[in-house]
Amino acid sequence: MTEFQAAVIVGSGSLSFELIRYLTERVPVMICPKWVYTRTQPIGIRDILEYLAAAPAVPESTGAVIQIGGADVVTYGDMMLGYARARGLRRSMVPVPLLTPRLSSLWVDFVTPIPAAIARPLIDGLRNENVVTTDTAARLFPAIKPMSYQEAVAAALAKLERGEAETAWSDALVTSQGDQRPPVLTTHEGMIRERRERLVDADPEATFRTFTGIGGRRGWFYADWTWRARGFLDRLVGGVGLRRGRRDPDHLRVGDALDFWRVEALEPGRLLRLRAEMKVPGRAWLQYDVADAGGGRSLLVQTAYFAPKGLAGLLYWYLLYPAHALIFSGLIAAIARRTVPTHQIRTR
Repeated sequence: MTEFQAAVIVGSGSLSFELIRYLTERVPVMICPKWVYTRTQPIGIRDILEYLAAAPAVPESTGAVIQIGGADVVTYGDMMLGYARARGLRRSMVPVPLLTPRLSSLWVDFVTPIPAAIARPLIDGLRNENVVTTDTAARLFPAIKPMSYQEAVAAALAKLERGEAETAWSDALVTSQGDQRPPVLTTHEGMIRERRERLVDADPEATFRTFTGIGGRRGWFYADWTWRARGFLDRLVGGVGLRRGRRDPDHLRVGDALDFWRVEALEPGRLLRLRAEMKVPGRAWLQYDVADAGGGRSLLVQTAYFAPKGLAGLLYWYLLYPAHALIFSGLIAAIARRTVPTHQIRTR
């Protein structure tokens, strides 16, 4: 067995990187205790996977403890500012002489989803320098050239840009409006998700046909005036608004414009994902999935995704969430009401 020792892993599942992410996204002016200036050698998760995959083919690594790190030695402050550059955020850092691990952990608990009980031992560890001090990794794995910190951040953020984010540390708000399956609002790797489910008294084919017929001249099925108002406001700030409509009233294809959305993914009878092209402080998607629930019924899942950009993006989402929750709830209910089972259409 080979043991690899690494400092901060830049990517999914790394609590240290999630700490960097949330603090940088949410705090424009960061109060920085001494641990922010501790040196470390972050490594991208892709490089970690390369080392793990290569180890079985290198007999000399068996039983060894090998330090690995990325191409750069930086401070945690450098990491925050580097993340800010990658996201196009302006951030300032104010050093303070005294801020105990306990106070730091309480601050982290307040502004991020990471609870104080977990943040405290993490911050204790961040006060110790963690850089590679041997050349063992370079000697045993000369073909592996670890990427720089900025390259690792760009790779980690690429999933966010594509609307993909794996579960890591999360905060959740669950509300109930009387449905059997209440909506759930969660945050994963900087991506906010609002998921709703509804059983539809129709087969998946019919349900798919209904939600892929949304927009354009048909409107948005529920509170259509709010969608038109949003489109008007979008045009005022230079966005596309609702003027594009849709290419065909009954059929969609990947790449189609749909009002102020773009069809990003389409799987016949199963899935539709729309990417927002209106002006928002972040990136947004709306996705519908449908599956057979048996007995001629289908399970419809509606998920709104939002990747906020900085504090403005977070404020935008949470300040508007009461209105969004009402609209999203009405929208999925309207789709269910409008859906006519396929066999009824065929017998008419």
